[in-house]
Amino acid sequence: MPKPQGFRYEQRADGTVVLTHRERAASTLRGGRAARFLAEVESGDPQLVMARWTGAYKFGNERTARNHPRNR
Repeated sequence: MPKPQGFRYEQRADGTVVLTHRERAASTLRGGRAARFLAEVESGDPQLVMARWTGAYKFGNERTARNHPRNR
């Protein structure tokens, strides 16, 4: 499975965290969620953490599922 890449985050002065993927806004976190995200991103792999928090994490089976007769 390829490692996620292209994610960045910006912490603003008001405590808001903006997550971007390839220069496009992917998610905005505020309050307690922003604090939990910052704690998790400091302790783990930042790219993987950001991929999970934005929901942009791909599992590698999208093409297989798209070609299944049930999904046509």
